[in-house]
Amino acid sequence: MRAVVQRVTEAAVEVDGRVVARISPATQGLLILLGVGHEDDAARAATLAAKIWRMRILDGERSASDIGAPVLVVSQFTLLGDARKSRRPSWSAAAPRPVAEPLVDAFADALRDLGAEVATGHFGAHMRVSSVNDGPITVLMEM
Repeated sequence: MRAVVQRVTEAAVEVDGRVVARISPATQGLLILLGVGHEDDAARAATLAAKIWRMRILDGERSASDIGAPVLVVSQFTLLGDARKSRRPSWSAAAPRPVAEPLVDAFADALRDLGAEVATGHFGAHMRVSSVNDGPITVLMEM
């Protein structure tokens, strides 16, 4: 599982010209782009969710859990792309939809179980993701 975590002051997802998810935190929140691989499972999703929820990247070395920051989770299989051998990335490391979609849901549910307010994009849809990165702070996490 691979996640790109960004500290944001706002973030939104649009599908077919309609906003389907948005966070507008009072101070800061997290935008998480999440890719799922073949070996990932629900336990790994829960572990990564807990790690990100408690990661101290907000102002004052606080975590999202410290301030109840909202989170926007967006599935992104392209995070597992490999372009080392050619100009056309291979997506073979990304889990297929029947495996990946429930794990993205499990990840979001694990965050909710920890107390997070979570918004999500639409799995498999062509999404327009907008955000205002704060800092900028962007962290790559892998499990």
